[in-house]
Amino acid sequence: MPHKKEMLPIKTCLVCQKPMVWRKKWAKNWDEVKYCSERCRRNK
Repeated sequence: MPHKKEMLPIKTCLVCQKPMVWRKKWAKNWDEVKYCSERCRRNK
């Protein structure tokens, strides 16, 4: 069963306001993800 990228959840980064698409590494803590990158996390 192939996955559709259009079906993945999307959030907006609190710093740069860019959309973040769900990643497998965020599967366990998707509700807690606020920043798209380490750079944005540091510049909060």
